[in-house]
Amino acid sequence: MIKGTLLIADRNKGDQNALKQMLQHEVDKIIAVTDPNRIHEVLDREEVDIVFLEMNFRADINSGNEGFFWMKEIFKSDPSISVIMVTTDVNIELAVRSIREGAVDFILKPWDRSKLIASVNTAWKLRTSRQEAINLRKDNQFLKKEINRRRERIILGASPTMINVINIVRKVAGTDANVLITGENGTGKELVAREIHNLSKRAGELMISVDMGSISETLFESELFGHVRGAFTDAREDREGKFEQAQKGTLFLDEIGNLSLQSQSKLLSVLQRRYVVRVGSNKEIPVDIRLIFATNHNLFKMVSEGKFREDLLYRINTIVIEVPPLRDRVDDIPILANHFLKVNSERYGRGQMKISTPALEKLANHDWPGNVRELQHSVEKAVILSDSPVLKPSDFVFSAPARILPHNEMTLVEMEKRLIIDSMRRYGNNMSIIAGKMGITRQTLYNKIRKYGI
Repeated sequence: MIKGTLLIADRNKGDQNALKQMLQHEVDKIIAVTDPNRIHEVLDREEVDIVFLEMNFRADINSGNEGFFWMKEIFKSDPSISVIMVTTDVNIELAVRSIREGAVDFILKPWDRSKLIASVNTAWKLRTSRQEAINLRKDNQFLKKEINRRRERIILGASPTMINVINIVRKVAGTDANVLITGENGTGKELVAREIHNLSKRAGELMISVDMGSISETLFESELFGHVRGAFTDAREDREGKFEQAQKGTLFLDEIGNLSLQSQSKLLSVLQRRYVVRVGSNKEIPVDIRLIFATNHNLFKMVSEGKFREDLLYRINTIVIEVPPLRDRVDDIPILANHFLKVNSERYGRGQMKISTPALEKLANHDWPGNVRELQHSVEKAVILSDSPVLKPSDFVFSAPARILPHNEMTLVEMEKRLIIDSMRRYGNNMSIIAGKMGITRQTLYNKIRKYGI
């Protein structure tokens, strides 16, 4: 028996019933519609594996165009679905066209049961292989992304504060102790986490990074712990969560301070038990991972305010590493700037470029509210726009602070623009967090940024 769902789209209820009787022991679930306009409704609601599709829904038309139209609509919804075209007319041209446009088979009424079952089994095997191919492509894309990210190594600076950070990283890397990395946005907390992973005994496995601020409350469990098919409306297949993906490796949970108390409780439960249960399942899946957390919040203050669980805080902060803001590590600015210059000049084919001494002095005197991320973007922009191989002070233009006006003297537009600018400084241009804080979509936020010329 095929553990899949079959959709019959046929105008004749008698033929539908005959198909159901023949295939009731061959598939897990059968759905039937006489109106093709209901196909979308079914595909939105169910994970359909195979479709028996009538080629002509109107008795007075036998061109097959209706069938070809709805086959394309089915593939738009899910290109891995296996479609079997059904007709009462023997037409070699239509049969060839059906196969050419993606159908698995072309069968005639009345049906031969043995041939029908053989066609269904072929369709199921093709559906399975297509899904495996899609999942394999997704895995390959993910692995390529992770391989590229692994090449990013933390830049060893000259400042005493950063040297102290690196010394702690080297000491803690060889253990499996939970690490909490604190610091302002843009200071490089993820790079510190990746350095811990790269120096650890788990370096040969994946490091999975999760931005907790971008995960909605409703998707928290599904994203982190996974789900099984049918657990909720859009759960069309089993899916492993981030904890399972990080098995034997490292799981980096960024912006941990953005979690709601309810999500904190669920996370604490997993940290204590060391196993996850997928949404919609009762099976306990053990996890063997290294956990690293990061935040730009003062979690101790949040505990005193009742916004963060004290038991969770003490579970995650076995070792605390505070990454200093760039303004407190001025000695590192020339080292970082020249590194970003080398990376971006190669990326944009600008050849050998240099930063002049006056330009380096200007960089050293800037307060860098966006920290290392702001420096990186400033150097990249200068490389792109400069007409000279030597970057001058004029090549580095920093956004002027917004003019502060009393609220009763500001228009709504000025207030909104000021809010966006302040949020971009505070959250390091993380558009997901900024949009969430403002209660708007990311696209709306991008539209406002363009509108105000930010």
